Amino acid sequence: MTRQTTGDGQEEQEGRAAVLSATAWRDMFSYLRPQRSLLFFGGFFALLGSLVAVVQPVAAKMVVDGLDAGEAVNRALLFLTLLVVLAAVFNTIGYYVLQRIAESVVLESRRRLLGRLLRLRLSETSKYSPGDLMSRVTTDTTLLRTVVSQALVETVTGGVVVVAILIMMATLDLVLLGATAGVLALAAVVVGMIVPHIQTATGKVQSEVGDLNASLERTLGTFRTVKAAGAEHEEITTSDRAARNAWKHGLRVGLLEAVNGTAVGIAVQLTFLAVLGVGGARVVTGDTDVGTLIAFLLYVFYLVSPMGSLVSAAANFNAGAAALSRIREVLSLDTEPGLARPPEPAGAEDPEPAGVAFEDVVFRYTENGPLVHRGVGFNVPPRGLTAFVGPSGAGKSTVFALLERFYEPESGAVLVDGRDVREWPLAELRSVIGYVEQDAPVLAGTLRENLTLGARGVGDEEIGRVIAKTRLGGLVERLPKGLETQVGHRGSSLSGGERQRVAIARALLRSPRLLLLDEATSQLDANNEMAIREIVEDLREETTVMVVAHRLSTVTVADRIVVMEEGEIRAVGSHDELVAGDGLYRDLASTQFLVAQEVPGLEEDREEAVVGGAVSAPRSHRTVT
Repeated sequence: MTRQTTGDGQEEQEGRAAVLSATAWRDMFSYLRPQRSLLFFGGFFALLGSLVAVVQPVAAKMVVDGLDAGEAVNRALLFLTLLVVLAAVFNTIGYYVLQRIAESVVLESRRRLLGRLLRLRLSETSKYSPGDLMSRVTTDTTLLRTVVSQALVETVTGGVVVVAILIMMATLDLVLLGATAGVLALAAVVVGMIVPHIQTATGKVQSEVGDLNASLERTLGTFRTVKAAGAEHEEITTSDRAARNAWKHGLRVGLLEAVNGTAVGIAVQLTFLAVLGVGGARVVTGDTDVGTLIAFLLYVFYLVSPMGSLVSAAANFNAGAAALSRIREVLSLDTEPGLARPPEPAGAEDPEPAGVAFEDVVFRYTENGPLVHRGVGFNVPPRGLTAFVGPSGAGKSTVFALLERFYEPESGAVLVDGRDVREWPLAELRSVIGYVEQDAPVLAGTLRENLTLGARGVGDEEIGRVIAKTRLGGLVERLPKGLETQVGHRGSSLSGGERQRVAIARALLRSPRLLLLDEATSQLDANNEMAIREIVEDLREETTVMVVAHRLSTVTVADRIVVMEEGEIRAVGSHDELVAGDGLYRDLASTQFLVAQEVPGLEEDREEAVVGGAVSAPRSHRTVT
């Protein structure tokens, strides 16, 4: 029973390998189609060089026959020398052209991947780690070079040369050809059994390399956190596990390729011995001559190169097939509609603010996951400040994600200027929105590059105005090269508050009609928080500002506050209206000491909470995390 299961598993594995190979050939030809003229040119010279080399044993036979007959062999030697030189020239031309094609294929595959990756939906990117995706762009695409320059052409040229050699052997001696073909057929059977296993093992190696990249990306992306937690050993162990797994599968590939190469080598040696034995006997009996035997033995040696090329091509193609499979997997992921392009620089006139409305929106992040929005509906008129508050997990930040169309609602409609966001061209929609994320990411590069990201064409005067408005003037003066200073990986040379203000300045430089601030003041001190509040209050007169806030002190002056709880709109009103009419908001405000609420036992709770001069939130109130 176990044996039968093993056999079925092997057949299934071989079947998958066959399907993968067929698909890989189709994928490869799609990359080669624009290069077909060069491919024909390079392949022609590579094949011509190989065929010229096939004629060399015939020229060698002419030299031996001439020496045996006591004739002059100058012409035969000259002819042999010419063949050697021509083969070298043709092979050099063919090799260069094929390498050029291979590099072009790598470039095209990387361009396709990069164009796809940067347009993926956020829901798709969560399926893979950044390190794994980077591995597909770098390592996997590099493997395509060997597929083109070796696997593809060597399969064709090697196959043609083997056939040509066998034809030349047949013209010399059919009996010796039979001995040669018998040994080669046995070697072909052995190689055919090994190749599918090489392909499977190669795919596992590439998968483990992707996991290793993912592990390193995770560690290096949170380097300070790892060091502060003293978790270097654990992270080294995790990365080491992925490296060892790649090593283990790499050893299996090496073993299979070694067995493969050995099988070919033994086949050639056995062929040589068979030809030598059979041919020697035929020379003794007079059925053939010494010149023919020497030419035949040279052809046996000439079989080594094309047969080795065929075996190497099979191994390289297996690696390339696995790489193409991983590349195709990314290319099949769902992308956002249209290609987001940088918006045109803002004109002289101030843009009209945008209105926003949610109509009975239902949303969940995964198909079978919990509902995040349960029929959310509200209206935000143009201009003014609208704040979204509520406990963590209420769905506040999801409002912004749906406005940016990072995700699509399950039902209902998200409207900007009375138009469903799904009807907007994506580039146009995002060009009217300035979005400041909760963690305020800063990219590696200069401060100027970070400020002008997505707002190319803005002048120094506008940059200076926004820098002054966001209180970044001191930072620019302190940096050694001002705006041209490198800020480090993820803005490592900036403080949390500085990164947040850079993100706000970046959004303002886009002259947005709708400004979304997700916890925009969470990392600012009191002075800078007050400065941002003043900026927001100025902006509310000229654009539509929507803010998600846990710190209610930043939104008490909002025109309207939307209270959310468990994916639903609980209440809408001003600060005073909500304090008077909504219990959840009153609890949130009193927890942050924004209102004096008369609650039985409140004074006692506060007195108990005073320890060493520190005051904590009273136990009788709901907290916000």
